[in-house]
Amino acid sequence: MTHPLFEKHRATLDAAVQAIRTRGFWTPYPEMPSPKVYGETANEDGKRAVEACFGQDFPLDQAGETGRLAPERSPYGTELGVRYPVCSPSALVEAAQAAQDGWQRLGAEGRVGVCLEILERLNKRSFEIAHAVMLTSGQGWMMAFQAGGPHAQDRGLEAVAYAWDEMSRIPAETVWEKPQGKNPPLRMKKHFEIVGRGVALVIGCGTFPTWNTYPGFFAALATGNPVIVKPHEHAILPAAITVRIAREVLAEQGLDPNLVSLAVVTKREDTQALATHPAVKSIDFTGGNLFGEWLIDNARQAQVYAELAGVNNVVVESTDAYKAMLRNLAFTLCLYSGQMCTTTQAILVPAGGIDTDQGHKSFDEFASDLAAAIDKTLADPAVATAVLGAIQSADTLRRIDEAGEYGKVVLASRKLEHPEFPNAEVRTPVLLTCDASDEKSYMVERFGPVSFVVRVADADAAVALSERIVREHGALTVGVYSTKPQVLDAMTAATMHAGAALSINLTGAVFVNQSAAFSDYHGVGMNPAANASYADSAFVANRFRVVQRRYHVE
Repeated sequence: MTHPLFEKHRATLDAAVQAIRTRGFWTPYPEMPSPKVYGETANEDGKRAVEACFGQDFPLDQAGETGRLAPERSPYGTELGVRYPVCSPSALVEAAQAAQDGWQRLGAEGRVGVCLEILERLNKRSFEIAHAVMLTSGQGWMMAFQAGGPHAQDRGLEAVAYAWDEMSRIPAETVWEKPQGKNPPLRMKKHFEIVGRGVALVIGCGTFPTWNTYPGFFAALATGNPVIVKPHEHAILPAAITVRIAREVLAEQGLDPNLVSLAVVTKREDTQALATHPAVKSIDFTGGNLFGEWLIDNARQAQVYAELAGVNNVVVESTDAYKAMLRNLAFTLCLYSGQMCTTTQAILVPAGGIDTDQGHKSFDEFASDLAAAIDKTLADPAVATAVLGAIQSADTLRRIDEAGEYGKVVLASRKLEHPEFPNAEVRTPVLLTCDASDEKSYMVERFGPVSFVVRVADADAAVALSERIVREHGALTVGVYSTKPQVLDAMTAATMHAGAALSINLTGAVFVNQSAAFSDYHGVGMNPAANASYADSAFVANRFRVVQRRYHVE
């Protein structure tokens, strides 16, 4: 009998599977915070729900609670003080293992149905999640709503669609009959059970606490695995709300809510102990190379899906839309103060300059014009604070302050006052120039609003350098601006060889650091910046196994 939640959401699932096969635009979750869609009071209700958490114990009745902790620090200067349960890692793992059998018995259809119900509930609470994402990550309001809400939900649904697509290929049972000539055929009944590999650990990041968490969370859950979410210590609230909603849905379905739990951990050694627990069989991680590489090297019992540091780059060789190109690049560098894993850091420009529809521009003219375009993008203070958001990490503030050590400053960073949050850490981007030989300056990820215009010998050198950057240091995004087919062909070949997504001549309202679920593959899995992609079949297929049983039948 088909599970009722599977039937309830079947149309959405069918459309999602169709979307991952056709890769066109599709979403069931409206990205605009419209009262007509989400309710006239949704924004105020969501804000009040988040504010009601301030200074209070966050309600999660989990196994092994040993105390409460309130480690979050808001980039907007808001006092949060939310006290989360601190639980024994071994107790969380044991409770997760105990919950897995019931989840297993539910079957693939039931598990997918429950996941889709969780996603629907998350969508209905998008304003609440958005306010939580904004206050903890430093994202501007619109980004917090879209990336933290509907776009993150899209990525979760995409993972569920891939999981279902893979699991639905496997029959539940069959009768195997082998002819034996004159003798009666051999007949066996065979059953094929999809079994999750074990406990999944999802380690969140501070800048995108839902967008980067939902793919692994739902890929693991849909394929039969219990999930422990370990959020970044400064961005716990969005993950806690997510876990609470998931536990509510599980309990309503008569399932053990300990299938999903929250691990509030502030010490690296405690996270390491959890990550190397023998029962943990998959780990999703977004963050820096130091800990990501430690996980890959030491959590040998688990499959690690890691998104690490990279040096995203753009080659600017020529353009027939100079002003539009500058606007596009400027917005790319300003959006969320460059605190995106997809933001461009190195802009590779020939030393002899570039040909444009505004005439030839020297290297220095291009750098100066890009700086002016950034200033123009941020000219209106209200627009500036909405686009920039706030700086999430003290380490990013340090990188901004020391950026002048790495090149010639074309545009210095400024501190802006936020009209609503007087204690917000708002900074404008730093733009520097340097030579291609200054590899120690630009050929390492300097996460945040720090970018370089890099002087290269010519177009061929720019293409070759772009490919080497991706191969040696990784990149999630690469861009090119050129009016010459041979340059575009060379960049296409370079990104195919190195394994990075390429954006060509973006001059409109799509930016190199944006990634659309159901259409864009986020990460390729071929270079050091990521060993997996959000999402493809490989992202889900190794999270489950098929266990069979067979016996003779007459």
